[in-house]
Amino acid sequence: MTSVPRNTDSIVVATANRVRRRSRLALALVAALGVAGCQTAEIDESPFAAAIEEEQGSELNIASLTEVIRANPNDPSAYNVRGSAFGRAGQYPEALRDFDRAIQLNPRYFEAYANRALIHRFTGDLARAAADYNSAIQINPSYDTAYIGRGELYRRAGRTTEAFGDFQKAIQLDTTDPRAYHRRGLVYQSRSQHDFAIDDFSTAISLQPNAPEPYNGRGISYVALNQLDNAFDDFNFSLRLDKGIAESWSNQALVYEKRGKVTEARDSYRQALRLDPDYQPARSGLERIGSS
Repeated sequence: MTSVPRNTDSIVVATANRVRRRSRLALALVAALGVAGCQTAEIDESPFAAAIEEEQGSELNIASLTEVIRANPNDPSAYNVRGSAFGRAGQYPEALRDFDRAIQLNPRYFEAYANRALIHRFTGDLARAAADYNSAIQINPSYDTAYIGRGELYRRAGRTTEAFGDFQKAIQLDTTDPRAYHRRGLVYQSRSQHDFAIDDFSTAISLQPNAPEPYNGRGISYVALNQLDNAFDDFNFSLRLDKGIAESWSNQALVYEKRGKVTEARDSYRQALRLDPDYQPARSGLERIGSS
């Protein structure tokens, strides 16, 4: 979990004749701040974003936050929260403008740098994303979210040593963000260190048991260790959590395939491709066992 400034006094204080209306606005901001407390994970494409209430990026919530900003045009936290809501809604230019304004008002607002970095990552501007994560870390060297975000940039670029170092740093900071463990587990897995990977995926699961992706990750390492029963349990549980993920169906099919259950494997591979026609592991699986 990351943190955002909790001091909303400047946002909720109002003159006596506006207390009732401003209280409603304060509730809207507090609700948004509560979500922003886990913030970069929530805008993120990570498996844990599914836990976030979609209402936080709704037009109604954004409108309420806009009223707060009108009443407090120089409060950087208000722009940071609305930027987070814009990010969840996929309105990236608007999110960037709000994070820019938050940083202009408070150049040491490290949470806003990390939030802006995530939007830059979504829009493909990886150089600016890295620069913003670096700024957040320079301002606050104990900010776990920035290490996790920068580590994911490294991991996706194939720079697994740097990625591992950033995930490791976040974990050493006692992060409770499951992404740190999930992604360090992926690095361990890429190095065929499957026992360590399983430990990390298990920790991610303990921190957020309703996210399907760590079950898929752990299951893949179980397959690599030929522990097919454990793998099958994980893949099936990921499907109970969310039947709309192609990876889960393809992974289930892989266990069926390894057990010689070709019909069941074919059905699961096909379901994966119905969900994602470009999912290559499922396509390769069907090619191995034949499509009919």
